[in-house]
Amino acid sequence: QVTLVQSGGGSVQAGGSLTLSCVISGSAASFHMGWFRQAPGKAREGVATRSTDGRTYYSDSVKGRFTISQDTTKNTLTLQMNSLEPEDTGMYYCSADSYPRSRTTMQSLSGAGWTYWGQGTQVTVSS
Repeated sequence: QVTLVQSGGGSVQAGGSLTLSCVISGSAASFHMGWFRQAPGKAREGVATRSTDGRTYYSDSVKGRFTISQDTTKNTLTLQMNSLEPEDTGMYYCSADSYPRSRTTMQSLSGAGWTYWGQGTQVTVSS
């Protein structure tokens, strides 16, 4: 059984930075990984994904501000969030999937079909 354990998050003022981490119990290099978020009253949306070949994809709303990275030696996925905005507020989830995914699917940032999910961590950005 694969488990994802998240840490990080918290509250910050607009313009600040936060880092989210996600430790996967299996070999991180074997999984497509992603970060997703859900704001109150809104649907879950993809933030950033990283495929097993190292390609990364970002939503337009976070491109240039967020960075997804992976440390395979520590089986850890990280989301560095800079220049945070109140619109970034929400519950953030990391996810992993070992099944083949096309580049188009990864680029779409769809959360459909991802197998493993972290417990979620709250990010609150105040104006």
